[in-house]
Amino acid sequence: METETKKMQKTRRAVVTSKRGDKSITVQIDYLVKHPKYGKYIRRRTKLGVHDPKNQAGVGDIVDIAECRPVSKMISWRLVNIVKKAVIE
Repeated sequence: METETKKMQKTRRAVVTSKRGDKSITVQIDYLVKHPKYGKYIRRRTKLGVHDPKNQAGVGDIVDIAECRPVSKMISWRLVNIVKKAVIE
């Protein structure tokens, strides 16, 4: 019997900040880090390139993304689903 051990993929929830280019979006993940000396929480952010093959996501949407093989130089994440669409006013 062969037992397959599938590697767990990293998944994140992020906000779409840019929708330039075809089949690609840029997302931003905001988080808090505690300062080692003073104990104050500091806001940090990470910007990631995400592959969106169907061009579904728009700016302001909250999306789930998963790590994948590199699609291009800057894109190593793929869109899993859209959690909440942005309200356009």
